Amino acid sequence: MARINQRHKPGFVPLTLFFILFLIFLYGPTATIAILSFQGPDGGLTFPMNGISLHWFRQLFEPQQVGDFGGSLLRSVMLGFAVMICTAAFSLLAGLAYRRKFKGSDALFYLSLVSLILPSILISLGIGIMFDRLGLAPTWYTSAFGAHLTWTLPFGLLIMFAVFNRFNRSYEAAAMDMGATAWQTFRFVVFPLVLPSLIGVSLFGFTLSYDEFARTLMTSGTFNTLPLEIYGMTTNVTTPVLYALGTVTTLFSFSLIFCAMFAVHLLKKHRAKTVN
Repeated sequence: MARINQRHKPGFVPLTLFFILFLIFLYGPTATIAILSFQGPDGGLTFPMNGISLHWFRQLFEPQQVGDFGGSLLRSVMLGFAVMICTAAFSLLAGLAYRRKFKGSDALFYLSLVSLILPSILISLGIGIMFDRLGLAPTWYTSAFGAHLTWTLPFGLLIMFAVFNRFNRSYEAAAMDMGATAWQTFRFVVFPLVLPSLIGVSLFGFTLSYDEFARTLMTSGTFNTLPLEIYGMTTNVTTPVLYALGTVTTLFSFSLIFCAMFAVHLLKKHRAKTVN
């Protein structure tokens, strides 16, 4: 017992308990929804559970009297991937551009961060009004796409700026000394080194867009994305099918995270083999 006490610093036990409580607070609601989604056919929205089955997951993919699960999910995924691609591309290009000082760079940098400070609902309202004044109908693939970029791009820029700020330029110099062109240096040296961070930016862009509510509220038009559909159905759907939808979307999000982590692991493994 004395050895255990000597191994840990004072405060280890209370901090550990606090961390466990934090995990329960963070994942407890999600776990509760996941458990209730396995209710039997006669089950309700609360405990105790009335049987265990996959009934509500099957119901999820059948025509619903209220709501459009499949359509809203597809729109959110398509929008998320479009935002992810643009966020990754623009962040990479901006990171490369800001490696050199240019006129107006500071003003442009702070201007790009304004959307993080402004309330999301005001940005959504402003974009919706702008489309209305221009005589354009707001849709999830135009106005909502732009609204989501105002949320994801600043985060992507900050990450890539930090990556390039720590980038060792001697790698580029060595490649150019060996006769590589600027494009070859970028393709075979710079890009592989920043690719793990770029995958993180892509994942960040997708997840921020996938579950964004406030910036989509006034810009999605007549077709809802998944967060708007779930919010609208909370007042109408009184069956665990809503929990089944939450469980499926949560598993989808976690699968994306694990795929990104696996991709980064493969890249690091490939880089280690190349170096050796």
